[in-house]
Amino acid sequence: MKIGLYFGSFNPIHVGHLIIANYMVDHALLDQVWFVISPHNPLKDKKTLLEDYHRLALVKEAIDDNPRLRASDIEFGMAQPNYTVKTLAVLKEKYPTYKFVLIMGEDNLNSLHKWYNYEYLLENYEIVVYPRITDANEEAKQVPFNHPSITYLKDVPIVSISSTFIRNLIKNGKDYRYLVTSPVYKYIDEMGFYKN
Repeated sequence: MKIGLYFGSFNPIHVGHLIIANYMVDHALLDQVWFVISPHNPLKDKKTLLEDYHRLALVKEAIDDNPRLRASDIEFGMAQPNYTVKTLAVLKEKYPTYKFVLIMGEDNLNSLHKWYNYEYLLENYEIVVYPRITDANEEAKQVPFNHPSITYLKDVPIVSISSTFIRNLIKNGKDYRYLVTSPVYKYIDEMGFYKN
């Protein structure tokens, strides 16, 4: 099994996340994509972050009908802060026959050199990079890393949606129903999330 790991807060998960994951399964020769829901990132505002189990439930609601997509809570029981290299070690121990591939947005790749043990990631894992919206159609662009383990995807569907944008819509009483799947919309609406 070749598994793409898509790390994020998913606060909340939206159709942009799903488009990326589905594209990765179809075009990056992956058997599955796992959404790895990350606990609180110290660089993000905790006030707007739903509890881990709610974000996990939202991801499960969003992907329930797609057997090639899966939600992972692997980081929930790990020591904080979470380092990707440590999460990969736990996954490798739990699933020794699986091959794991990192899915990364180009904006994250730009800061990869600041990651804990990033050299180890480059030497031991394939990284598939999804372009930012501003770079999607540029013919020639400077890439932050020119490494054999990194694959830059081209001609991909780019959707400019962010979880922050959705939370702001909800807070301001605006309609966001087409930015998330119907089950996710229902869950958020019934629970009254992100209104304050």
